[in-house]
Amino acid sequence: MAQQAPHPSEGPLSAGTDWGFQYVDGEWLERGDRDGIEVMDPSTRESIATVPAGTPEDVDAAYAAAEAAQSEWEETPPHRRASVIRSFVAALESQFGEIQSLLVAESGSAATKAKFEVMTATGVAREAASLPTRLSGEYKDSLIPGKDNQVKRVPAGVVTVVTPWNFPLSLAARAVLPALALGNAVVLKPAPATPVSGGLAIARLFEEAGLDPGLLNVVTGRDETVGDPITGHSAADVVAFTGSTEVGKRVGKRAVESLALPALELGGNAPFVVLDDADLDAAVDAGVYGTVYHSGQACISINRHLVHESLADDYVDRLVRRFEDLPVGSAHDDETVVGPLIDERQRDSVLGFVEDTVEAGAALETGGETVDLGGVTDSLVVAPTVLSDAANDMPAACNEHFGPVAPVIPFANDEEAVELANDTEYGLAAAVFGGDLGRAETVADRIDAGMVHVNDQPINEEPHVPFGGRKASGIGRYNGEAAIREFTEEKWVSVQRTRRRYPF
Repeated sequence: MAQQAPHPSEGPLSAGTDWGFQYVDGEWLERGDRDGIEVMDPSTRESIATVPAGTPEDVDAAYAAAEAAQSEWEETPPHRRASVIRSFVAALESQFGEIQSLLVAESGSAATKAKFEVMTATGVAREAASLPTRLSGEYKDSLIPGKDNQVKRVPAGVVTVVTPWNFPLSLAARAVLPALALGNAVVLKPAPATPVSGGLAIARLFEEAGLDPGLLNVVTGRDETVGDPITGHSAADVVAFTGSTEVGKRVGKRAVESLALPALELGGNAPFVVLDDADLDAAVDAGVYGTVYHSGQACISINRHLVHESLADDYVDRLVRRFEDLPVGSAHDDETVVGPLIDERQRDSVLGFVEDTVEAGAALETGGETVDLGGVTDSLVVAPTVLSDAANDMPAACNEHFGPVAPVIPFANDEEAVELANDTEYGLAAAVFGGDLGRAETVADRIDAGMVHVNDQPINEEPHVPFGGRKASGIGRYNGEAAIREFTEEKWVSVQRTRRRYPF
């Protein structure tokens, strides 16, 4: 007789757990007669879980629970809220390896990426634990005699969090944890491809941490069924969304129509500028990492390599050699650096960008094809790809390709480098490499992006530093003090300490 899979509340977190539940008002609600969503392992192409396909009624129940629980949580002393977040950290650390394995199986994360993602989520949680006692206000002198003006920071209320599949744990954590720490309740919708590590596992960890029922509610579901009800719900006060710009515009519109504040971290097209005085070995090291980390599936990955024309040929040669030496294959192999893309749609999109860019005149130096995996039909692994003699308007350069692809675009001088870097609708992340730090920083200052890194690559995030973009890359910021601004509101309280005289 087959052994029954453990309930989400039982045993270690695992892909072998029965994840056929929603988490609402502190209860694990069975799938029942709802449709199921199969969760696939991108490396093996096998099903690892089936989660409920939520309904609009599930969404309403989640918001009702959140609204009912939030007011008492807001009045909870800050040390108690901080204690719950610290308990979450302890629960996360106690199952570090199990959660890392979940990310490998569910999101196709290579071991190193999965490890770093758990570390990032842990750092975000530790930072969030400090937020309850960092809330502060202002005193404003009054124009009216005997009056005190106090401007306080108060919780926004109910925060909606909608997260993507590429960094499911850390991108959920950076919104869920500070929102809860600051006295809000949360309704979380993880991506359908990663509902466990992006949602249900987080609920389980908070259950262990002793979070009160109703404060975190997780609704798994298809975007076309619960996406609009979640992002446009009348009970939401903030809608925190991470994903594509196209979808983000629709989410932002839905949020504003229901008078919720949109916090949107959207698409990117990160330029990596290599000046003529750069240390080429160091630049190539950074260029490799910033391109193939998580197989290029990051909004802050290097999308375009802008290299001074005097270095471009040498840079391409070195990049090709490095790419061809990278361990490529299943994410379940601990040696793998470049693993699978999330699904067929993403793989075909990346290969299509490469093909169209070659047709537009670029040269394919290496890659541009899938890598066979033994015993796996229809592999999702795309070989690291270098395209030389590319131009800014070619498909792999002007689009956010989201794959292990490096279009190399030569430039003649700093002015052209800045012009090329800014020639995009996006403004999320960028990087500049140069020997003269003053010159490199001057170039960085002229790049229109929310985050620019000098003598590094753009895949950087620190839990206390504002993270976000400009232009079509979003609205608002995450992390540290920025999270306080996103998940709280200003409230003016005036106190008339002496009797006021009115004109009538």
